[in-house]
Amino acid sequence: MSNVTTPTDGWRARARVGVVVPHADVGPESELQAMAPEDVFIHGSRLHFGAMRPGGEMDPKIPHSPVYAFIEPPHVDIATELLAASPIDSIAMGFTSSSYVVGVAGEKELYDRLAERTRGIPITGTTKAAVAAARALGAERLALVNPPWFDDELSGLGAKYFTDQGLHVVHHGPCGLPSNQKEITPEALSAWIRTEVASYEPDAVLVAGNGIRAVGVIKGLEEELGFSVLTANQVLFWHALHLAGAAEAAGEITSYGRLFGSTDGPLAG
Repeated sequence: MSNVTTPTDGWRARARVGVVVPHADVGPESELQAMAPEDVFIHGSRLHFGAMRPGGEMDPKIPHSPVYAFIEPPHVDIATELLAASPIDSIAMGFTSSSYVVGVAGEKELYDRLAERTRGIPITGTTKAAVAAARALGAERLALVNPPWFDDELSGLGAKYFTDQGLHVVHHGPCGLPSNQKEITPEALSAWIRTEVASYEPDAVLVAGNGIRAVGVIKGLEEELGFSVLTANQVLFWHALHLAGAAEAAGEITSYGRLFGSTDGPLAG
């Protein structure tokens, strides 16, 4: 019998999560893979987002028309259908602002439409997952920290979305950091939450926007400030794992917040 150890080749997976992302954004895939146990894999599908340029460049404040266009048929439907043709276990929409602009009812219409393309594979998105996460943690008072490239109107629409879902939004607004993905650091984001948000005494803070570098702040801020820290990609991955039937894999994640240790449901969001 050979004693040679076969190197891991990536074929044996406990779960595979597909994620639809804006074409020039590497943030969702990067953060999901960073959080994933070694036998959970992330598979991306890219979709053109008119507010991003090559290299991930954006205007200081993104216009709203590309945000609407991102979820209009047929392109997002095709991207979802192509991703669902793969042998994956759940699908995650790595985009936040479109749910803000269409609201709760428009988001439901979107997911009902996309569900017709997924071959029965469960699908979720950031805001759906965030609501499910807040409920699982028993959080009612939510502070909403949006990316600096969201304007005040878009931030207000986000607050309305979560209010309409029964949460009490105690604070919302774009964070005062450089409006450039490459210049945002965990240290700067932590300092902003600590100095500008903690005084509102939320049950949870949600760093929205899948393109903002955020998962690195979760553990330290929870230990320091006491309330739950949620981020767009964290809640998205947590929800996607549960929908994939991989709750035990979620429970193994210990460095990205108390959310992963939560066993409460329901998880429909």
